[in-house]
Amino acid sequence: MPTRTTPTQRQKRLGSELRKMRLAADVTTEYAASLLGIDRTRLSNMESGIRPFSPERVRTLACNYACAEHSYVEALVAMAADKERGWWERHRGTLPSGLLDIAELEWHAARVRTAQVMHAPGLLQTEEYARAVFAAVLPPLTRLEVELRVAHRMERQQVFEGPDPLPYIAYVHEAALRMPYGGTDAARQQLRHLAAQSERENVDVRVIPTSVGGFPGAGHALLYADGEVPSLDTVQLDSAHGPEFTHAEAQLTKYRSHLHWMDGAAMASAASRGLIHKIAREL
Repeated sequence: MPTRTTPTQRQKRLGSELRKMRLAADVTTEYAASLLGIDRTRLSNMESGIRPFSPERVRTLACNYACAEHSYVEALVAMAADKERGWWERHRGTLPSGLLDIAELEWHAARVRTAQVMHAPGLLQTEEYARAVFAAVLPPLTRLEVELRVAHRMERQQVFEGPDPLPYIAYVHEAALRMPYGGTDAARQQLRHLAAQSERENVDVRVIPTSVGGFPGAGHALLYADGEVPSLDTVQLDSAHGPEFTHAEAQLTKYRSHLHWMDGAAMASAASRGLIHKIAREL
């Protein structure tokens, strides 16, 4: 199988899970490689995502590592079997790979929860609003770079289409609703769009009012993607130098707690929608 110069986060995740499984079984790289009839360097490249795993090799290793979590192994097998190029690959070479990894993460997620404190959630943004968000970054993007990012963000909304739309919960701080990205008209249009999207059966928008005061993770933009099994969940955080991904159990536990707190502190769906409409009228 060919090597990859830039493995995606999903490809690296598969390799890291097989490595974690090997270490838990206290199996050496040399022994694991011998099970597959390859050398240790090739196995190391597979565990780093540079070379792909086949479904058969995933099953072979899981069996010899004595992994008894059937649903977990089957989820890894499915990851290895997925050879289809996603729509986001059309943007490779023109957009940072981290943005493509976000789209791939959303596409394969069983559910996505997000927390936003400065602007509307990306999957629920209008084109004009998204353009204003990208125009506000430093260093400044060229007009072409902005338009490429806007097009990609709009395409990400495909996860809400089809017979099995992505379950999506957005916790949005009231402060984000009052940020007039793109000016009053664009912000008002965005709020109305956000309220309309929250009417969808698979979309739940919950507002955290300013009256709540401080809260865990304040300042973080958080995306939590549920995997096929909890151990394959992933957290994505925004940063000034691009998206960061983590799936360490301690971090997953921490951000699950953050989202649990937000769920308890946020307004109910109908009340949130009412506040969104109220703020739109006040602009």
